[in-house]
Amino acid sequence: MHGFATSRCLSASLCAGALASLLALAPTRAQRAASAAPQPAAQPPSAAASPGQHDFDFETGLWRTRVRRLAKPLSGSAQWLDYTGTTRVVPLHGGRANLAELAIAGPAGRIDGVALRLYEPAARRWRIHYANLRDGALTAPIAGGFARGRGEFFGADTFDGLPIQVRFRIHCPHRDRCLFEQAFSADGGRHWETNWHAVDTRIADTASR
Repeated sequence: MHGFATSRCLSASLCAGALASLLALAPTRAQRAASAAPQPAAQPPSAAASPGQHDFDFETGLWRTRVRRLAKPLSGSAQWLDYTGTTRVVPLHGGRANLAELAIAGPAGRIDGVALRLYEPAARRWRIHYANLRDGALTAPIAGGFARGRGEFFGADTFDGLPIQVRFRIHCPHRDRCLFEQAFSADGGRHWETNWHAVDTRIADTASR
């Protein structure tokens, strides 16, 4: 994310000036000194050139969040719980990472959590780590990226001691409105049960409040 060109003279009329040409090509004392001087080391490509690094830039700022959460995932229950609150997203290190702070509440109580998203330039993917502040423990990360404006992330975890697959999706039909969906699979990804719906509506473009 050079090329070189050379030229040579083929005209016979210039043969008489060959000696003068060679002398003109000889390096001067200043040129010899410059070539002997240590050259600066090649710099690595800028992280800013990494495609995908700014995938989450759209989310920077403060959002009004409405959440519907399945009360008992993977149990056959159809009871959904409602929450409202805010999500605040702050970029870190020029967009290579960001922190999303969730603060929602409803009749079933409060949910306060943080999601740390880290970009891997070599793999051109994101890793998302989440922690519910109720216990402060990080969940197993999910990994993925964005294509055609939609984000999709997968990972392995456990739920109530059961090994599961986790899928998380992001879609923003409008710059000021984003949809989030989480689903679990207990059979290796053959069947998925959605257990989390969130709709974010932008309050402010900045992350302060």
